[in-house]
Amino acid sequence: MKTASIVGAGLVGSLWAVYLTKAGYKVQLFERRPDIRKAEISAGKSINLALSTRGWKALDTVGVGDAVREIAIPMSGRIMHDLESNLTYQPYGKEGQAIYSVSRGGVNARMMDIAEATGQAEIFYNEKCVGTDLENGIVFLENSETGKKWEVKSDVVFASDGAFSAVRYNAMQKLDRFNYSQNYIEDGYREILLPANEDGSYKLDKNALHIWPRGRFMLIALPNEDGSFTCTLFMPFNGPNSFKTLTSKEAVDNFFQSTFPDFYTMMPNIADAWEDHPLSSLAIVRCYPWTHGKTALMGDAAHATVPFYGQGMNCGFEDCSVMWELMQKHNEDWPKVFEEYQQLRKPDGDGVQDLSLHNYYVMRDYVGDPKFLLQKKIEAHFSEKHPEKWLPLYSQVTFSHIRYSEAWKTGQKQDAIMKNVMAQFEDIENVWNSEAVENAILAELN
Repeated sequence: MKTASIVGAGLVGSLWAVYLTKAGYKVQLFERRPDIRKAEISAGKSINLALSTRGWKALDTVGVGDAVREIAIPMSGRIMHDLESNLTYQPYGKEGQAIYSVSRGGVNARMMDIAEATGQAEIFYNEKCVGTDLENGIVFLENSETGKKWEVKSDVVFASDGAFSAVRYNAMQKLDRFNYSQNYIEDGYREILLPANEDGSYKLDKNALHIWPRGRFMLIALPNEDGSFTCTLFMPFNGPNSFKTLTSKEAVDNFFQSTFPDFYTMMPNIADAWEDHPLSSLAIVRCYPWTHGKTALMGDAAHATVPFYGQGMNCGFEDCSVMWELMQKHNEDWPKVFEEYQQLRKPDGDGVQDLSLHNYYVMRDYVGDPKFLLQKKIEAHFSEKHPEKWLPLYSQVTFSHIRYSEAWKTGQKQDAIMKNVMAQFEDIENVWNSEAVENAILAELN
């Protein structure tokens, strides 16, 4: 019997368990937390996630996409809320394209159910990984409730235990020439649950991602199935307009009333709900190699990113579909699978991090900027006329399977071209959809 151990039964670990059972492995998953399906998890307990094309491919490849579609809400664009409560709608892609709001807990629970239903996967809870023998595929565990220590040996070990991976920390980081960096951004986030109306209806358009961009900080909202929205305020920890200044109910109340007036109207009791969710930090973790001996890192354990491109889960799921393709290609010769996996995926792990940081600045500083919006409008117009020559960066990342590393390179080139072209026309606002602008872009491309 082929055996596999997975450390971490979160989104990537539970999906990867489904893949491995499909390949005939007996799988054991070890999760540090209790069973989330038994815990009371309200919709607002963790950032809602945006599922896009790459994530759907990974789910559909193993036949579980439809189980997730049942709990997914399509968002076809973003709605910006300005200081005067005016709304501007920006579609995400072409007609019919959307990203999908899903609850982290909801998707995770479905994957766990499906993995267990195969009869080939078993999940152990409250099990802390205290060490790993990478070469021999042994995981050392300690039960946080009973204190029992034990070890499990298997043919292959996968660490999908998140940004602060125990496998990586206890074993990989002790290896000679293992590269590792961890960088926190200046901003943190706090979640707020915007409840449904009394009749259960939504207070905002449910088929959009809502953004209140305010320069150095922003509020976003994603719909939940029950009519509520999971909202997240991203802002600096310190300085003016920072979490440090919002320490009293009065300060929170005044801040929301003056900064997000339409949101405040919908949730006048914001100050009372302010501390329902903890203040959390955001980091980018880079490391290499991702594999050693019989062990491989997947998902955030390999390439944790910040959430501003909505690609963390999608990238982790794509790890699964790529690893699966390599299993077929190399006939489960794991040393070969692992070597090609890390060489192929490392540039894309870096790429998704570069993209996420880039979008952090875009969402924070530019989405309300007329020049930036005009640039996006010109790009969309040009792309519609010349789809073979130009696919906007957002569409490359969200609605295609182009490698993240390639999308990032192309995106930088496109940005330079657009800025160049826009600078050539003094009255660009009036001639943006003219033949002259179109020809100028074509000239830059050739």
